[in-house]
Amino acid sequence: MKIKSQRDFWSGLMFLAIGVGFAVGAGNYSLGNSARPGPGYFPLMLSVIMAILGAIVLFKSLTIETEGGDPVGHIAWKPLLIIMGAITAFAILITKLGMIITVPAVILIASFAGDEFHWKDVVVNAVVLTLGCWLIFIKGLKLTIPMWPAFMGAAG
Repeated sequence: MKIKSQRDFWSGLMFLAIGVGFAVGAGNYSLGNSARPGPGYFPLMLSVIMAILGAIVLFKSLTIETEGGDPVGHIAWKPLLIIMGAITAFAILITKLGMIITVPAVILIASFAGDEFHWKDVVVNAVVLTLGCWLIFIKGLKLTIPMWPAFMGAAG
């Protein structure tokens, strides 16, 4: 079978692989049910949707002809690596430094992935997103995410 769109083929394959991988990982958590979902319910549903979308895009890449085969262009390594670093930093720092320091730090790291950097934008994003995370995850969903650094001994 001939690949008719390289871009769609590789992006569909990526979404399919990530969806399947996260679905397998979500199987390690309790699913619960629709009325009372467990911690694995949302990640499983999201990963299944991602895998289905990936399969649709993959199918499209093999069946619908595109002009010139829609080749994959240059990979932007700098933004890719910076965003992956920001995600890794979040995973490492959230339990040690709490949300109040981790969210702004991740926003600062991720802001270097773009071509333009403005301190005012970074500070506004950090304040709004930290407040939003606090409202949604700690107040709204009542998750036990630490708000303050572990050395301060305070919880959310």
